[in-house]
Amino acid sequence: MISLVKPDIRYRTQYIEMIEEWKSFGEKPQPWVLQADYSDFENLVFKLEQISQGFNIPKGFVPCSTFWAYDNWTNKIVGAVNIRHYLTEALEKTWGHIGYGVRPSERRKGYATQILRLALNECRHLNIKKVLLCCYKHNIASAKTILKNGGVLENEVEEEATGKLIQRYWISL
Repeated sequence: MISLVKPDIRYRTQYIEMIEEWKSFGEKPQPWVLQADYSDFENLVFKLEQISQGFNIPKGFVPCSTFWAYDNWTNKIVGAVNIRHYLTEALEKTWGHIGYGVRPSERRKGYATQILRLALNECRHLNIKKVLLCCYKHNIASAKTILKNGGVLENEVEEEATGKLIQRYWISL
C-alpha cells in the first residue's frame, strides 16, 4: 500500500533513485515538476512547499501541491502527483488539475490507480468539486486509470504544439 507524502529532505535518496531510474529509461520524469533541478535538494523541497502555499509561483503557473507516492513496504518512492489548485484557460483546455506518473520499474502494478485515488482525496481537501484530467489519446494506460477512478470523457482536443489528440475527462467529487 502506498501513501502520498509531501516532499521532504528525508526522502532525498529515494527521490534521486527514482529520477535516475527514469533517466536511465530515456524518459522525462512525470509529472513535469519532477523535471526540476534537484542538485540543491533542500531548496527544491522549499520551492515546492512555497508553490503549494501560493508563493513564488513561476510566471504562467498556478499554485499546486506536489506529493510523492511512497511505498512503506519497499521504502521506495514509486511515483508522484501534482495537483493544480485551479485552472487557467490553457490548463482547462489541455492539462487539467492533476498530473501523475509512475517510475518505469513500478508500472503495471496498480500504482497509478492508487495515486490518482489518493490525489482525488487531496482535491476534496482543496475544495475542488469537479476535477479535470487529460491524457494523450495514445496513452491507453492513463485513460484506463482515469476511467477506474470515475472519469467521464468529455471530448478530445488537438494539442497545438504537436498535433496529438488529448482526451479530457471530468470526475465529480
